[in-house]
Amino acid sequence: MRKPGIPWSTDKWYKIIFHLVLWLLWIFVPILSAPDERARAFTISMIPVGLSNIPLFLINSEWLIPKIFRKKGIGYYLISLLILIVIYAFFQNMLKEWLVAELIRRRSMFWMFVPVIFVTAISTGYGFIVYLLAEEKARQEEHQERLQSEVAFLRSQISPHFIFNVLNSIVYLIRSKSDQAEKVTLELSELMRYMLYESGDKQVPLEKEIDYLANYIELQKMRFGEDVKIRFETVGEVTNQLIEPMLLIPFVENAFKHGVGLVMHPFIDVRLEAGPNSLIFEVTNKVTPDTAAEKDPSSGIGLRNVFRRLELLYPEKHQVSINRNNDQFNVHLQLYHTVK
Repeated sequence: MRKPGIPWSTDKWYKIIFHLVLWLLWIFVPILSAPDERARAFTISMIPVGLSNIPLFLINSEWLIPKIFRKKGIGYYLISLLILIVIYAFFQNMLKEWLVAELIRRRSMFWMFVPVIFVTAISTGYGFIVYLLAEEKARQEEHQERLQSEVAFLRSQISPHFIFNVLNSIVYLIRSKSDQAEKVTLELSELMRYMLYESGDKQVPLEKEIDYLANYIELQKMRFGEDVKIRFETVGEVTNQLIEPMLLIPFVENAFKHGVGLVMHPFIDVRLEAGPNSLIFEVTNKVTPDTAAEKDPSSGIGLRNVFRRLELLYPEKHQVSINRNNDQFNVHLQLYHTVK
């Protein structure tokens, strides 16, 4: 029985409409197409017989196929279906004799089975179509649940990894520039708020992701001061775009991880361009020859994580290129169909 407050699914409404149309046609088409009044009167008297086909149809499509066929196989199903046909043929014959005795006695046994077999054939086709569609839907839902579980796991990896990097930056700032401790804490609170309350959503407004990047970059500016040239630029309309949360930050993190320290004259350029149906995100940073030679651009939890998320969430809707030009690394990401 349907629980109160739970709406019926579209599939259930389709089934109801299908049965209403089928049985209205089954009952009224013979009546309307009768050649004369006598034939029409006989057809009307046979309405109970026509209505008795509804349980036959439902027993086969809603019980034998999903229960017997699915659990016990084709053999048990065919035997059960044959028994059902025989029982129903004799039942309908008795019902017809009771309704119009003289006319029915003159009919052969062959015509006992024809209507029952015909209804059974329709219900078998209908039942297997519904069964196969339900199986496919279940497979798709299971696949989607696995993808969602994997994405949730990947997101859970990002948060501690990111917090670890940010806390290292804050520890350095507090030790070296205690006068900025309050500002750093406020910036961190904005980052944490985004991570806790926004990153659980499937997609977030692009401007929120940009604010998140800006807060992180601001923290890094406070840490490195004038030692690192940092530029963050956004171009285009960002108010009507959606994006997977915390998708861009690993590229920026990677730039700060490998683009400062032993690097001479370090710089980090971050550029985001929002178009009507796509988004381009580019990060360029300087690296030492040793770092460029030893480190794979896709190394580390953050980048491996984001590449996998791109495969899951933007299949065939993204392009990523990572290039080295002398002592520079450039990451170019393009996403498609990000409009709300």
